[in-house]
Amino acid sequence: MEQGNESGPFRLSLVSSMSTNRLEAFSDGVLAIIITIMVLEMKVPHGHAALSDLTPILPVFLSYVLSFAYLGIYWNNHHHMLHVTKKVNGAVLWANLHLLFWLSLIPFTTGWMGENHFLPTPTALYGVVLFMSGVAYLVLQQAIVRLEGQNSALAQAIGRDYKGKLSAVLYIAAVPLAYVSSWIACAIYVLVALMWIVPDRRIECALEEGLT
Repeated sequence: MEQGNESGPFRLSLVSSMSTNRLEAFSDGVLAIIITIMVLEMKVPHGHAALSDLTPILPVFLSYVLSFAYLGIYWNNHHHMLHVTKKVNGAVLWANLHLLFWLSLIPFTTGWMGENHFLPTPTALYGVVLFMSGVAYLVLQQAIVRLEGQNSALAQAIGRDYKGKLSAVLYIAAVPLAYVSSWIACAIYVLVALMWIVPDRRIECALEEGLT
């Protein structure tokens, strides 16, 4: 009697039949918590007489806006990606956790960069976290493609992913440039955000063309 092997806790073939619903719900919850933690890092100013009382927290607010945009971009594209994903396995689950790990560090680097008025080291570390988040997203993307195959809707939609690769190059350039001028590094971070601020049309086009 070998039937017990079919229900073993480590049998990944059973996991491969899981839908993406719980994965997406869990990820949405984590991203909501990350944003909540980040906004709580903005301390209320003591003064109340003039708008100038807000000046000390302006760098924190600017870093918050940038990070909020990044988290919104990841949430948007993550939603689109899972929309064309039919199933997940253990590799996809761990790749998703890997992505959430790096995204969960954004509040820390955001607060450190803002509190120190965009000094080089905090600004460079912010770029490292953005770079690793981008790498983690690509790892998740490839884990799904490996599971569903090169003919899947996601594989057809992303193609060679030039924009993702360009973003990684820009992050790598921004980290050392932060020690030349933190404002140049921040300008690169804003540029990459603007590249992705419009929802990625590749997956939407794939859906419209009936690839799913």
